Amino acid sequence: MSQQNSLFGAEEAPAPPSGGVSAPAAVISSPSPAAAPLGMPLAERLRPAHWQDVIGQRHLLGPGKPLRLALERGRPHSMILWGPPGVGKTTLARLVAQTVRADFIVLSAVLAGVKEIREAVQRAQVSQQAGRATLVFVDEVHRFNKSQQDAFLPHVESGLFVFIGATTENPAFEVNSALLSRATVHVLRGLEAEDLQQLVARACQALGQPAWPEEAVARLVDHADGDARRLLNAVERVAEVAEASGQPLSGVLVDQVLGDRLRRFDKGGDQFYDLISALHKSIRGSDPDASLYWLARMLDGGADPLYLARRLVRIASEDIGNADPRALPLCLAAAQTQERLGSPEGELALAQAVAYLAVAPKSNAVYLAWKAAQAMVKAAGTAPVPDHLRNAPTGLARQLGHGQGYRYPHDEPDGFAPGVSYWPDGMSSASLYQPVDRGLELRIREKLDRLRELDVAWRDRS
Repeated sequence: MSQQNSLFGAEEAPAPPSGGVSAPAAVISSPSPAAAPLGMPLAERLRPAHWQDVIGQRHLLGPGKPLRLALERGRPHSMILWGPPGVGKTTLARLVAQTVRADFIVLSAVLAGVKEIREAVQRAQVSQQAGRATLVFVDEVHRFNKSQQDAFLPHVESGLFVFIGATTENPAFEVNSALLSRATVHVLRGLEAEDLQQLVARACQALGQPAWPEEAVARLVDHADGDARRLLNAVERVAEVAEASGQPLSGVLVDQVLGDRLRRFDKGGDQFYDLISALHKSIRGSDPDASLYWLARMLDGGADPLYLARRLVRIASEDIGNADPRALPLCLAAAQTQERLGSPEGELALAQAVAYLAVAPKSNAVYLAWKAAQAMVKAAGTAPVPDHLRNAPTGLARQLGHGQGYRYPHDEPDGFAPGVSYWPDGMSSASLYQPVDRGLELRIREKLDRLRELDVAWRDRS
């Protein structure tokens, strides 16, 4: 039997028949730890053989939960499994196929194309003719382009196979709407500490070792950051070092073997944007402590400090605005400091800016006014500039009336020319900028109210 490692995973599959169509894959089951082949990674050896053995994901597999009901009834549905790495997406797909005794076809969206999708469809058709169900699992489905994703649609609709896609990216953005409408999205979560502790206990049993010290387990759980595969790989490395060196298992040994913990951080992915959203909303919510925490999380995870500096400049205009105009130059100075000093020295300036933005008075009045002005321009089209506002640099321009009737505000009392319209002819004026009653905008609002009163008084006299 030939091994198919690149496209359909590492399962054994019969040689293709004369028509070039591969025969159906065998039903997948995971080996028990004791029966595992020599050299198989611990994470693979401990892959659950039954869905009841899955650790975590109780919101999907607990009593009465949707995925469990589908498994218990033997009626799986097409689905998208969305979650971070190491939370069991591939395992669940295998267990669904095993529970309903379906032929299991694995496609990697990194390696496969339309040709391989077509081959998978042919295999499913052969299985259907033989009275067997087929489950097609696509790992990293978000990496398929639209035409590749569309190739599944008619077969999912006809029921030729059950489709399961796994992704670490938000399927609302990365999976096309037609395929998404035919599949249920199940969100998988990072494993909790108690789940990871249970997994360590299983690993110790599989390795034939007594329970590890609590301190060592706590360090492993902290290192794993919710990722079961990372945890089991770490357990295996620590166990190998302990055996080779004769050192006792301890938290110190775990630290020596694993080094600095790298927290889960998907630069440019969903988690990245969730973190920047948390930072922005904490600043907007005037919580300096939470704001500094999220800044530290992003820098610790490897975010570009200059990207964060640019976001702070944006926040200064969007959420503070003229309530505290000092916020914008402060953020620009922090960005310049980061650019000149680099990390870690420049990061303190970013922290200073974050704390200042969080405690500054908040106003989105400029942001709302700008959006309203943009909407007006799109709706009104290209209105001509009134003659009194036009430039008049030449005699011809002045003969045409450009600048005629313009009142120079510096020649007016209080530096303001009441009654003058600065809008296109025929367009009603609009109060786009509405300062709030906070910070400097409180005084700005008072001044605008006074200027508007002068306008009204001028018109009443005219």
